[in-house]
Amino acid sequence: MKIFIAGATGATGRLLSKSLYAQGHDLNVVVRSAERLPDSLLGQTRVNVTEAALFDLSDAELAQQVRDCDAVALCLGHNLSLKGIYGQPRRLVTEATRRLCAAIRVHSPQKPVKFLLMNTTGNRNRDLAEPISFAQHCVIGLLRLLLPPHPDNEQAAEFLRAQVGQDDAMIEWVAVRPDGLIDAAEVSAYTLHPSPTRSAIFDAGKTSRINVADFMSCLIEDAELWDHWKGQMPVIYNEEA
Repeated sequence: MKIFIAGATGATGRLLSKSLYAQGHDLNVVVRSAERLPDSLLGQTRVNVTEAALFDLSDAELAQQVRDCDAVALCLGHNLSLKGIYGQPRRLVTEATRRLCAAIRVHSPQKPVKFLLMNTTGNRNRDLAEPISFAQHCVIGLLRLLLPPHPDNEQAAEFLRAQVGQDDAMIEWVAVRPDGLIDAAEVSAYTLHPSPTRSAIFDAGKTSRINVADFMSCLIEDAELWDHWKGQMPVIYNEEA
């Protein structure tokens, strides 16, 4: 398969890129610096690298990037710095989601393209009316006001839920919601749930980035797994010992 990855030099995007390449897929990646890609991807004929900021590409250039792709994976996130959190673009993930979906539609693909969004358990799936406590509701309200990345993640997932929806002929989607992200050297056991089973604010679980990459890779490769989760926002936790 041919797969476009946005955020391929990020902490999770690097792991996803390595996994998909090792499984024999062709990759299209747009990165600010090719030197930040995993060494195993540099100079490979199955990896097409464009050095640019994603938002510097025109609509036509972005459409060319996703042309003939079977899947698009969005692993972008805000840098944990003052500039990354409060600088522009404030709607980094939302705008990337919108533009990539528009780019997919340019080519009127004969079969739906898989769109995978890396999201967060702090975001609720409105289709399931997921309950949260009053205290968590208050905290999330503050996060929306004080931390722009939080509403950005919410709005990106909401775009897929409300604007793309469940029956789109060109795009199928899954928004993967990890809990507190941690680093790990190897894939470990993890559990998947339609909704959070614990409070993202007051009882957060742990999810290793390599497990997120493994799940996203499996979604792309496994048609049965994809059919089970498409149009949903699965929550992923590391399995507790």
